[in-house]
Amino acid sequence: MTNQESKDLLKKYIEGKCDQEETAWVESWYLNAANDDAVPSPEEIEAAYSHVSAKLPKDERLAVKRFYLSIAATILLCLSIAAYFTFRQSSSNSENTASIIKQNDLPPGSNKAILTLGNGRHIVLTGASNGKIAQQGNMAISKTAEGQIVYNGTDNGTAAPIYNTTATPRGGEYHLTLADGTNVWLNAASSITYPTAFTGHDRTVQITGEVYFEVSHDQHKPFRVISRGQAVEVLGTHFNINAYDDEPSIKTTLFEGAVKVSRDTKSAILKPGEQAVDNINSSSIHVTNDFNSEEVIAWKNGKFYFDYTDINTVMRQIARWYDVDVVYQGKIPSKRLSGSFTKYTNASKALSILEYAGINFKIEGRRIIVK
Repeated sequence: MTNQESKDLLKKYIEGKCDQEETAWVESWYLNAANDDAVPSPEEIEAAYSHVSAKLPKDERLAVKRFYLSIAATILLCLSIAAYFTFRQSSSNSENTASIIKQNDLPPGSNKAILTLGNGRHIVLTGASNGKIAQQGNMAISKTAEGQIVYNGTDNGTAAPIYNTTATPRGGEYHLTLADGTNVWLNAASSITYPTAFTGHDRTVQITGEVYFEVSHDQHKPFRVISRGQAVEVLGTHFNINAYDDEPSIKTTLFEGAVKVSRDTKSAILKPGEQAVDNINSSSIHVTNDFNSEEVIAWKNGKFYFDYTDINTVMRQIARWYDVDVVYQGKIPSKRLSGSFTKYTNASKALSILEYAGINFKIEGRRIIVK
């Protein structure tokens, strides 16, 4: 790679025109060379970015982040040839690992879930035929040609509520529409428990894992979501809740409308573009707008999206989507990863992309070993 080719690639990166492989190369190039004393550390770049971006409108921050990364990358231009051959050598040295990965490949997750009816009957939605699959009170439950579950019908409110649960396993995702028209997307290893008809003064559901909501507006019946002891109350809005038990906090991200997040005596009101971070052991709920909204809902849009994300967080997502356990061999890598790629690819492809950052993997059965 010549000096001019390096400059052209960096210019392409800054303009956001790189493909997935080029993006991964530029970012891993910086990450792998950042140990050099002449190159600003990720912390130094992050500090500079935070200082400048705090004074800018939110829609300009991504461009500023790319600019600061380009500064560090420009410093590396003089090392481009050496860095390129080092990268190629690293790729060559990992060929054995890559072959092991491919021999033990794992398919990506897919559209699958289990519906548990009020009478305890289980319906595996993956294999269920399209059309009506069950009747709960006056509510008909149907599966569309797109694989979505829909509730249709009326309820006079005199009967006791009937509760259903839709749950995805690790390696699954699902979309359903509740009786009030609310759309729900479940990420892997997630669930939602809900009445087949909302007959009371509110619309309360309970979730585990990660769920995205597009709530149908009803000013007379607030919509409430319970997760890990936290309550989110809305009238009609679009928001995401990440409430996995193995995550350090519950993150509620608002995209449209308004929500109130509360736990015990602490609460916060969110506006669009804000995120509530609820650490169960904290005395308050932290509200921030310093997050990447694309990263938050990448899972719903069929992607992995990492924005300077630590390897532990990355591998928790990988583990849920590919239904694997993750084992760290030796010290857990401290590198952070940036980039985006489709999640509908085999594990070997996903891991080979992550290997651009200099981290090696091996698949053994349903385990991914991080080396």
